[in-house]
Amino acid sequence: MFDMRLTFAAGSSQDGGTPGLAMLTNLMLNEGVAGRDANAIAQDFESLGAQYAPSTGLDTAQVSLRCLSAKDKRDPALTLFAEVAGKPTFPGDSYARLRNQTLAAFVDKQHDPSKLASLELMNRLYGDHPYAHASDGMAQAIQSVTPTQLRAFHEKAYAAGNVVIALVGDLSRAEAEAIAAQVSATLPQGPALAKIPQPIEPNASISHIELPSKQTNLMLAQLGIDRDDPDYAALSLGNQILGGGGFGTRLMSEVREKRGLTYGVYSGFSPMQVRGPFMINLQTRAEMSGGTLRLVEDVLADYLKTGPTQKELDDAKRELAGSFPLSTASNADIVGQLGAMGFYNLPLNHLDDFMQQSQRLTVEQLDPPFNQDLLPTVCTLLEERQWLANEAWIYTESENAPSSLGLPGNWRLHREQKSGRVYYALWQRMAEIAG
Repeated sequence: MFDMRLTFAAGSSQDGGTPGLAMLTNLMLNEGVAGRDANAIAQDFESLGAQYAPSTGLDTAQVSLRCLSAKDKRDPALTLFAEVAGKPTFPGDSYARLRNQTLAAFVDKQHDPSKLASLELMNRLYGDHPYAHASDGMAQAIQSVTPTQLRAFHEKAYAAGNVVIALVGDLSRAEAEAIAAQVSATLPQGPALAKIPQPIEPNASISHIELPSKQTNLMLAQLGIDRDDPDYAALSLGNQILGGGGFGTRLMSEVREKRGLTYGVYSGFSPMQVRGPFMINLQTRAEMSGGTLRLVEDVLADYLKTGPTQKELDDAKRELAGSFPLSTASNADIVGQLGAMGFYNLPLNHLDDFMQQSQRLTVEQLDPPFNQDLLPTVCTLLEERQWLANEAWIYTESENAPSSLGLPGNWRLHREQKSGRVYYALWQRMAEIAG
């Protein structure tokens, strides 16, 4: 058995002025190739014991194949898979059917509070940026899309220069390289598409969508990080403690376990090619929505100010150590990880690095009184008395800019932010040059 995944920079962020174009193109790939319609393609994959799957997100469009590695099954399945990915015919009758199904789904979404809230939130967060619209597009744009547009998008976005090919399973390296070359040769020949721009930080705002319901969906968001952010491990583990780990998180403890205001409240980063959202979402009773929102904001503000406790950090590390191996528990999981690493230009040792960085994380909080000039003195004492762990993370608050504080030379400033008179800064102690 082997798994193959083609990851194209052909997600909805490449829709241009036609939201839904990327999704429709991806869905139409297996609707027809020369000499075969959709039914024949499905039957041929099934007869070979092969499984075909398409998907579309904001950054990427993917097509996947799972197949037996025996040559008599593998070769015809790969030939068909390469034709589907590289030479689809986009038949008009199939397109009319898929377009109508897609438009019907939009009608249902108009009555889904979580969908409506998510669409409004992303629009407010990203404005004119390509991430502003959902990966399934917009009904008005889909109504006007033609098969000619699908063919043009495929020729550009499904090009050999715009794909990452990942293979996992019962194959030799030589066989894997030959398969990748075979599939790549069948794709349209062309370069990688240009990377989309970074979004612009939006102004803070509140949106309220009126909808008859006993439940209110609350969503809070701000711009987060991109996939290669150097703070990814620290932020991921920090979020695990705040609201990413289910029961026992700060948010779940305060909002559900202590007060019973919701069945579940979750937070998370969605790091992508450029800055994806950081989001907190929950449902609560409509009459309790105002108080619940203030509570969530208070919990977040307190966490940003005080950070995690040592016990919370230790518990999160143990949970990560136990759950992380599940992310590579199957061939499908591994091929997904490899595809993402290739698309986001992450090193081959990314998974090992992530775990090592996560397990090394420590938390130190420094918040001496303002206007007393104590911060440089305290930080120097921490170094002189060797109270800090190697590669410790240190959080500081001050009235002066972090670069002017004169802190130890082996502390590297990772990020800073100012709110009112206060500068917030996160530093990392560089152990290799510590004195």
